[in-house]
Amino acid sequence: MIAETRAKLITAARQAFGTIGYAEASMDDFTASAGLTRGALYHHFGDKKGLLQAVIAEIDGEMAARVNEVAARAPTRWQSFVDECTTYIEMALEPEIQRIMFRDGPAVLGDPALWPNANACVGSMTDHLTALQQDGVVVTGVDPETAARLINGASSQAAQRIANSNDPEATSKTVVAAFRQLLEGLLKKADGPADQRR
Repeated sequence: MIAETRAKLITAARQAFGTIGYAEASMDDFTASAGLTRGALYHHFGDKKGLLQAVIAEIDGEMAARVNEVAARAPTRWQSFVDECTTYIEMALEPEIQRIMFRDGPAVLGDPALWPNANACVGSMTDHLTALQQDGVVVTGVDPETAARLINGASSQAAQRIANSNDPEATSKTVVAAFRQLLEGLLKKADGPADQRR
């Protein structure tokens, strides 16, 4: 019953936050659409901000699954890493993700680097970069965790730039091209073509 109540509130809030935005979404509207009371919302989430955090956690989990699925199809470890990063950035083109994750989320909850999910993302990137260094693909003079934090910050800023652009499609192309160039700077200079990297 508790899980069902939480799920109903998250679903209703996600719909409202994704269509009219956090500021315009009324707690009464989404508690009514979920067939619940304000008391249920306060009990499970504390307040509207707590409900936004729960919605963001749900969307973030879905985004991570999608990113991992795309990365798993890459032919090399390096391409997997690049695809993982750029897929995340390109999700800023999707209206629900754009509004909740990259506009309202930072405006209400502050710097995404301080969100609970950020450490898991940095940890995953650190593992990737460590493995790429061991493979001889990425330069060894760069600390993997530091690089992961810089890349994580850059990808977050890139996604927010797209989300807040007047022309998200055009901005996405520009941003992703610049981001790829940024990542290329980590590569060891190789004699063979890039597609020979593991």
